[in-house]
Amino acid sequence: MTLTALALLWLSWCFLHSLLVTTAAAGLAERLWPASRRWYRLGYNAIALATFAPLLLATRSLNGEELFAWQGALGTACRLVLLLLALVLFRGGARRYDLATFLGLRQLRENRAPLLLGEEGAFAVSGVFAVTRHPWYLGSLFFLWGFFPAYPAALFLAVAMLSAYLVVGAWLEERRILAEHGEAYRDYQRQVSMLFPFKWLRGLLRPAPR
Repeated sequence: MTLTALALLWLSWCFLHSLLVTTAAAGLAERLWPASRRWYRLGYNAIALATFAPLLLATRSLNGEELFAWQGALGTACRLVLLLLALVLFRGGARRYDLATFLGLRQLRENRAPLLLGEEGAFAVSGVFAVTRHPWYLGSLFFLWGFFPAYPAALFLAVAMLSAYLVVGAWLEERRILAEHGEAYRDYQRQVSMLFPFKWLRGLLRPAPR
């Protein structure tokens, strides 16, 4: 397999993953099979995992020229910081996100498909949600770039494409949430950055009023 073929496969995976998560795809599935409302999220996760695992194995087996590596004590320290930040973001997000909804189990029990991963309709600026609006997306980015000690060409390509996909995915999710929650979410957007915590850092660096 060439890098071009691998890139096309990852691009296809990202496209399929993005297409299936749209409300249009879920609506079409429900029209064709009304019971899919309960099963859609669970099936979506199963398809994503079943297609991701072999693609990742193929990527790891391809290797290629090493394009980036965390070297020495400083590199190891940077990796640990990224992984620690990822853990904090995942754990902080889990305090508000509902894992049963994320996995698709709540939809099976309650026959509904909530847009948000949690039960709350409000957007409280607290914890990691005062730092980033999408802690699991940002945590995934940190994890992708901190997990491997070295990134051969194939792996670097895959991680770069997945990183771009996470950014686009966060943007698409923003549009869906904004369409449903309107001004409440818009207020939250004004206070907190979508991914990288520029607004939070700016607040830290801003001089305190005298």
